[in-house]
Amino acid sequence: MRRIRFETNSLYHIYNRGLDKQKLFNDESDYLRFICGIYYFNDLNFVPHDITSKERLQGLTLEKDPNRKELIDIVCWCLMPNHYHLILRQKVNNGITKFGRRVGTGYTMYINAKYKHSGHVFQGPFKAKPIENDEYFQHLTRYIHLNPLEIIEPKWKECGVKNTETSKNFILKYKWSSLNDYLNPEHLSISLLTSRLYKDFLFADKPEEYKKFLWDWLEKGTFKEFHFF
Repeated sequence: MRRIRFETNSLYHIYNRGLDKQKLFNDESDYLRFICGIYYFNDLNFVPHDITSKERLQGLTLEKDPNRKELIDIVCWCLMPNHYHLILRQKVNNGITKFGRRVGTGYTMYINAKYKHSGHVFQGPFKAKPIENDEYFQHLTRYIHLNPLEIIEPKWKECGVKNTETSKNFILKYKWSSLNDYLNPEHLSISLLTSRLYKDFLFADKPEEYKKFLWDWLEKGTFKEFHFF
């Protein structure tokens, strides 16, 4: 049983990984399906329908749809091959619980149908931690956006990066996160953010300062204090 109680208008770090550390995303279509789920399940009035096609991505936008009643605000996100991270703010009572269950169940059904599996896909229910102060929120966005370095440098958190410039270029080109939205307000590709809340804490409209904020930590050394699994 999850012991945390979600409070409306509060921020939470939501995360989960594949069962037995197995991959959640095997190809681009899997990433796109999960992203579509995040968008379409974030609606109090959601009606189940097929959301497997790439055309559904046309619905992803920062503009508010008057017909949608969002359960949560999406403040930060990153998808990794075998896990995901989200920073969410609950907007309605029980919103995070309802949203998290929909995302988990929907993606499990998709994976089992696509790969002819049965049973669990995730390592139990999604995990959640409250974000109780601005400093932790700032560091968490930085951790989440740098997390893809695990793909090219699996031990970067323990040992630091081997090549700083290569690492920076990889992070900037990684498309399965909200970093492009943080750095480029006009970013129009895959945008899930429903809140610009981060601007209140992260240098407002100064993307170059946020980039420096990332690189300062990247060049610092090790990151053993940020382990969630």
